[in-house]
Amino acid sequence: MKNIDMSSLVYTNDECIGCNKCINACPAMGACMSVDEAAGSGRKIEVNADYCVACGACIDACKHGARKFYDDTEQFFEDLKKGEKISVVIAPAFLANYPKEYGSVLGGLKKCGVNRIISISFGADICTWGYLNYIQKYDYVGGISQPCPAVVRYIENYIPELLPKLFPVQSPLMCGAIYMRKVLGINDKIAFISPCIAKKMEIEDPNNAGLVQYNVTFTHLMKYVKENNIYGSDATDEIEYGLGSIYPTPGGLKENVYWFLGEDVAVRQIEGEKRLYEWLQKNKDRIKGGKTPFVFIDALNCESGCLCGTAVDPKISETDDALYAILKIKENSKKNKKGNAWSKPDTPQRRLANFNKQFKNLNLEDYLRKYTDRSSKASYKEPNEKQRNEIYDSMGKTTKESREIDCTCCGYETCKEMTKAIFNGFNVKENCIHYQKDLVQQEVMRAEQLAKEVEKRHDEEIAEQKRLVKAISDINTQFEELNTAIDIMMNGNKSNAKDSESIAEKITDVSKFTAELKDSMEDIRTLIDQLAVDSNKVVEIANSTNLLSLNASIEAARAGEAGKGFAVVASQISALAANSKKTAGNSTTNQSKIDGAVVDIMKRSEILASGIDQINSMTHNLAKSTEKMSVNTESIREIVDSVKDILDQLTKK
Repeated sequence: MKNIDMSSLVYTNDECIGCNKCINACPAMGACMSVDEAAGSGRKIEVNADYCVACGACIDACKHGARKFYDDTEQFFEDLKKGEKISVVIAPAFLANYPKEYGSVLGGLKKCGVNRIISISFGADICTWGYLNYIQKYDYVGGISQPCPAVVRYIENYIPELLPKLFPVQSPLMCGAIYMRKVLGINDKIAFISPCIAKKMEIEDPNNAGLVQYNVTFTHLMKYVKENNIYGSDATDEIEYGLGSIYPTPGGLKENVYWFLGEDVAVRQIEGEKRLYEWLQKNKDRIKGGKTPFVFIDALNCESGCLCGTAVDPKISETDDALYAILKIKENSKKNKKGNAWSKPDTPQRRLANFNKQFKNLNLEDYLRKYTDRSSKASYKEPNEKQRNEIYDSMGKTTKESREIDCTCCGYETCKEMTKAIFNGFNVKENCIHYQKDLVQQEVMRAEQLAKEVEKRHDEEIAEQKRLVKAISDINTQFEELNTAIDIMMNGNKSNAKDSESIAEKITDVSKFTAELKDSMEDIRTLIDQLAVDSNKVVEIANSTNLLSLNASIEAARAGEAGKGFAVVASQISALAANSKKTAGNSTTNQSKIDGAVVDIMKRSEILASGIDQINSMTHNLAKSTEKMSVNTESIREIVDSVKDILDQLTKK
């Protein structure tokens, strides 16, 4: 339960939903304020104690039970338990509302320690006497009655210029309390059994200080009585009273005046929580200037008078039972014996004479009061045209028509009144249903636009998805082709690797052969060189043989016939030497050619060997690269397969 602002008689509890009905019912600008509750629980309508007149209109209007009030009932019973000396004054409406329980409840109060019990109907008689005498003494006409504390507080707060027109005569309650203090000499604390929430303000008003201490309302009293079984033997009030008993009814004061002055006098009767205050505002200049034809204005806050006051059980107020009861009391008051102020057969003049005679010992000045201008606390400002237009614009009300919708959903009768409330901080533009409606429409338009954009985007996404699916399909096809190419390449790489290895082996053999050929050529070169040496030796031998043959021929010639055989031999040896020399010469020529060929072969073998070494190295590198390519191709194949799986999943989605 939230903390209650005890400075305000009427307060908002946690049931408030911020529906603005209380604002609409409230006659006092600023008394109901829209506030933002903590923790995001929304806006609620709180009561501003400085502005509230305790008229009770918000309690009647609220269907959620969100408005409650406090009084002095609990404190009253607590003080009785402590032994405080307390006397009770009772509003005449209590007997009308609880005719069957009246006696037993009074008996219960006596049992709890209440000292004296007096009906304030007697105080109402004094109040009537005071009005009549004040009018006569001061020629005071056109004033406003003040028995209703809500009316008094409204004028103090909102129409202080009418304070001089408020009758300075005390209310029935205070007239009764003053009589008890001054005439009866009662020094007890006084508790008022009251049908009115606002009586608490009258009791605590410094102008009435010390006269009454407790405002014990009907509803809270009867709740306490029933819960605590506060019943006793029948008791009754002590002082006889007259037509003051009908004060609770609308026009009760007027009827009292008519009883004594006749019905030719003009008395303006008006009541109703909102209608009364609107009427006062509209007629304040006339009232202030004394331009009304009325002797006085009988004004009550409650439409059905105090009989169905703000602190009366609403279930009882739904019927006319209390009215029927008060009419019986009224008739009994008029049946008093002749010569009494209330005797029905007498004329108004004789009744008035008897009435004044009855209260001749009273001093009118003792029953007068003063009022306080409270408008500074309950003030609010009118925005100028520029300020009002700025508020309108902030609410989206940019046209004359939109500024005159006057739907009252915000709680105020007109959009103009709402701008005043916003300007003074009593409300916020968010409480305007049309402002919210416009915001909603804007949001709807945004939502529709967004929906169109989403739909468009959706269509684009679908088209994009289709393009994506097609692209994925194309990619899948390309991947399949790539897979095939990779397979071929892998097979080719493997074959190339094998062929490279075979070529490397063959080239190694060729290189080996080339090396061996070079070695053989070098051996042949060595042999050829040796052959040259041998050829030279053969030539030398041939030369020597030829020389020997020449010598042999010479000797054969010398020998004559005997030397013929030797000459033949010498001739053959010479021929052999010549052939050997020729052969040796030919061998030298051929050797030279062979040697040149061998040298050329050796040079070419060296070039071939160098080329083969390079080819061999390159072939080995190619084999290694082919192996690496094969491994990398396999990795590519795995990646391609993985990507293809993902694309397949996307396509399925």
